[in-house]
Amino acid sequence: MKPIRHRDLLVAFLGAGIVAHLVVSLTYGTLPSFPAPAGVTLGVLGLAEAVAGWILKGRVERRSGSKPVEPLVAARAVLVAQASAVGGALVGGLWAGLLAYVLPRASTVTAAASDTTAAVVGLLCALVLVGGALWLERCCRTPDDPDEQRRDGGSGGGAATR
Repeated sequence: MKPIRHRDLLVAFLGAGIVAHLVVSLTYGTLPSFPAPAGVTLGVLGLAEAVAGWILKGRVERRSGSKPVEPLVAARAVLVAQASAVGGALVGGLWAGLLAYVLPRASTVTAAASDTTAAVVGLLCALVLVGGALWLERCCRTPDDPDEQRRDGGSGGGAATR
């Protein structure tokens, strides 16, 4: 299994941001206001994935007192991490597109001022999700992957599932 490319996440983020900005600019007057805590769920998921990564890292490295990770568990964790990273990039792009539209209007339009807060919270929480997902994916790499040793010059840290 190959690690997710950061370039793919950036393309998803930018694409979703452009689409969101276009849709919001065409329909902003008809949209309901966005609640400020709307994106908090993504941040909570990101923190949960970071904690899961920290726990799995100890098990993958076979630290004393921890039981080894079954390969299927590591593969599922990597799949969840990759899906979360893409989902977080897409939703982050949506929040960024909204933010790009409402931020310049926040001083003159009352609704845009409150939507700016929601967009900032949503964008930050989406970035937390992407960060937690990338950390979880990285924690599932085994220290003895020969492909990773070639890329890193022998330092180890390959994917837990190949």
